[in-house]
Amino acid sequence: MRRAVALDDGAVNLLDWGGSGPAVHFTHANGFNAETYAPILAPLAGEARLLASDLRGHGFTTLPADPAGHTSWRIYPADLIRVLDAIGEGPYVLAGHSMGGTTSLLVAAARPDLVRALVLFDPVAVEFPPDFDPSGTPLVVGARKRRPVFPDAAAAKRAYIGRGAFKTWPDETLDAYLRGGLKPDPEGVRLACDPLWEAQNFSLGPSGVREAIDTVTCPITLLYAGEGSTSRPDILAHLRARHPAARVEQIEGTTHFLPMERPELVRAEIRRALASS
Repeated sequence: MRRAVALDDGAVNLLDWGGSGPAVHFTHANGFNAETYAPILAPLAGEARLLASDLRGHGFTTLPADPAGHTSWRIYPADLIRVLDAIGEGPYVLAGHSMGGTTSLLVAAARPDLVRALVLFDPVAVEFPPDFDPSGTPLVVGARKRRPVFPDAAAAKRAYIGRGAFKTWPDETLDAYLRGGLKPDPEGVRLACDPLWEAQNFSLGPSGVREAIDTVTCPITLLYAGEGSTSRPDILAHLRARHPAARVEQIEGTTHFLPMERPELVRAEIRRALASS
């Protein structure tokens, strides 16, 4: 079911499959939402206490999200810590994709008491040089140009299916993304994640990834894409050096959208973390 966790500045919306046993929380990528991953995660229901939440500025979460005042990805782990504390059913297996994987890593570094294991799918593990200007990069430019409003969900699906990021997605996953990522609008439906918020995330990039790797104490699994990975070789080398027992594996034949392309692998790795942590 979908429910909200009230915080002092709004509410975080999450999917809750119920269940008992060890708790699992999954965090989504930039521009997406928790429901995008529902077809991937749902078969795990009954095997764990399964949760997935919409980050600030995404899905149906109502925390303030002004792109002009958005200065750091650090807001995401801070929000997630508040949510996990409010639920109070940890420690968790924290799993996540892309920005959601990075968020999970930063939570594990800041609050090791909340996390029993990390399972990261092509996290954004990169550091921008101090003089780097990302404003002209394709991801930022593309997000800023993204169409925000459609006459209806069917029109949105026609615009996305088989194109860009969605070209390797199963139909059920695209449908799930649209269910969790469109809101009513006077002109039809609007993207729940403002394209300017998405673009600002791309502009900022993560910070403190190396420091988080140095601090984390729980078991780590990191699977990265065969093509176009956002987990950079230098950061992966640092992870391997600091955590020799970590599972760090490239999955051939996948892109950055590894969870959509290999959903059975996502489930298998979460199950492995549950069994071994």
